[in-house]
Amino acid sequence: MLNVGIIGASGYTGAELARLLCNHPEVNISVATSRQYAGKQLSEIFPSLRDKIDIVCENISPEKLADKADFFFAAVPHKTAMDLVPHLLNKGKKVVDLSADFRIRDVAVYEQWYQPHSSAKLLSDAVYGLPELYREQIKNCSLVANPGCYPTSIILGLAPLLKAGALITDTIIADSKSGTSGAGRVAQTGALFCEVHDGFKPYKVGRAHRHTPEIEQELSLLAGDEIAVSFTPHLLPISRGILSTIYASLSPGFDTSAIYSLYQEQYGPETFVRILPEDVFPATQNVRGSNHCDISVKVDHKTNRVIVMSTIDNVMKGASGQAIQNMNLMCGFDETRGLTSAPLFP
Repeated sequence: MLNVGIIGASGYTGAELARLLCNHPEVNISVATSRQYAGKQLSEIFPSLRDKIDIVCENISPEKLADKADFFFAAVPHKTAMDLVPHLLNKGKKVVDLSADFRIRDVAVYEQWYQPHSSAKLLSDAVYGLPELYREQIKNCSLVANPGCYPTSIILGLAPLLKAGALITDTIIADSKSGTSGAGRVAQTGALFCEVHDGFKPYKVGRAHRHTPEIEQELSLLAGDEIAVSFTPHLLPISRGILSTIYASLSPGFDTSAIYSLYQEQYGPETFVRILPEDVFPATQNVRGSNHCDISVKVDHKTNRVIVMSTIDNVMKGASGQAIQNMNLMCGFDETRGLTSAPLFP
């Protein structure tokens, strides 16, 4: 039985990790941390976990924390993770970090979008935690940088096309919509019920969203060339879910049949990526509460553009579910362990 720690257990990703891990047959949650709720039962903070988890949240130093578990999920904000993770790795622990601190390979790019990096030497050791692309590297590493939610939907959506050279890469537009849980559990005026209910709006428009360099980094690696994308996020009045609609011009020689063959070749063996039949389009409610990514593709022959539609649950495949998928790989468990529940509906 693997003893697992959740660092930052009182946020949405921490709660989702706890929900999934309490049903995982190979693990035991041996420590959960929270500064705000230290001394309180996790099931008191999240009544949905009542009679499932009886662990008490602690506020504990990184040095003492390392002795509490063998494997850690760092569900803490940017900057906090980069100062915490080295202590755990130095004690021989394995870590999945759900912040952005180890996702960007170029420290200068990271510091341009975030803040000075105190553990830049670890960037070359961290593996980007998208199992469908980096499975073998994940199996053999100690630190995984769990991808962001928007990047997960966009990268999975475009990977087969970019690897095949099927796109004119300077034409990529990603139009993405997310539920409000993506903003985190901290109170923010823009995420209040009355601010989002019956509304729909873009935000951080014009290369202002911090997921932009992460998206461009991974798409560039897939294409073997530098890529810049037009990425616009939107806020939906729902609790969870992301739908990305991605547009790009096609290279010569790719029709609908060829494109579907690329997706089947890439994702046919994958448990968590489902390629929908032609003219069947994804919806957030069809992946809610699951680790699935549903993808559909349509060619607009008049404009010679491909339209890729990709949907995930941002708290699951976009965060905690993918983190557990990575843990399974890192620890030699079946990759799908604890993640095979069907989506919630309605």
